[in-house]
Amino acid sequence: MKIKTSSLTDIGLTAIAPAIWGSTYLVTTEFLPHGYPLTVAMLRALPAGLILLLVVRQLPQGIWWARSFILGALNFSFFWAMLFVSAYRLPGGVAATVGAIQPLIVVMLARMLIGTPVRTLAIIAGIVGMAGVGLLVLMPGAALDPIGIIAGLAGAVSMAFGTVLTRHWSPPVSNLTFTAWQLTAGGLILLPIALLFEPSLPIPTTVNILGIAWLGLIGAAFTYLLWFRGLSKLEPAAGASLGFLSPLVATLLGWGLLGQNLTPLQIAGMLAVLVSVWLGQRAQMAPRAAAPIMAKTVSP
Repeated sequence: MKIKTSSLTDIGLTAIAPAIWGSTYLVTTEFLPHGYPLTVAMLRALPAGLILLLVVRQLPQGIWWARSFILGALNFSFFWAMLFVSAYRLPGGVAATVGAIQPLIVVMLARMLIGTPVRTLAIIAGIVGMAGVGLLVLMPGAALDPIGIIAGLAGAVSMAFGTVLTRHWSPPVSNLTFTAWQLTAGGLILLPIALLFEPSLPIPTTVNILGIAWLGLIGAAFTYLLWFRGLSKLEPAAGASLGFLSPLVATLLGWGLLGQNLTPLQIAGMLAVLVSVWLGQRAQMAPRAAAPIMAKTVSP
């Protein structure tokens, strides 16, 4: 099966986003003050969103006010909040493995909400990816906290809904404007929650500022611009499968920059993740020639 160059470009550009997200753990642990997850999440979203709004100089109109806040909550506010709860209550490996169920949830939601057919190859890709993430990050004797598990699953469901609805609600604006709306909305939702439930952030050091700048400008504004562009061109399940690149990059950064050990099982996990991403993209490409009518019936 021959894949068009344009499709490979879309896949490659979209893959940059989860690859950069893989640096989040390293930046958070090495550059940011500990104990302020909601504040850091707000600082990651709101300034980046406001900067992009200043660039595009365009506010939502009509129903897009509500949709921007819904997507901002799903893709940023609620997702990041649940992600941090899961990360704090579970070992990192367990949290990552629970979150890795997202591509399978996306497959089911895409079927229910926009009529995308459930493809066996996409299911296999999701299962292989979960196994790969487990091998990458799951350590023996990891504790299973029920609240942490529920939070991890809730975060995965939130991001899955955001992924599918982003494709379903095709915005009438550029990807840059769409990203600005969602980041700003997500940051505004997080602002009062962070002020209510967390102490004031200490005066940031230069290292702290660099960390927040990386997470906001690169890890949010730049990456989500690529991510939302990709979701407008790829099937939701294909885009979600690229998310497996995040734990892979996080593991490589831990090995290369923090001196962490890389075991044979982790190497096997890396190979499984790469196979999963490849299968996920093949699942998208295979039916295109055979399903032009369906593509018309499920367009947003």
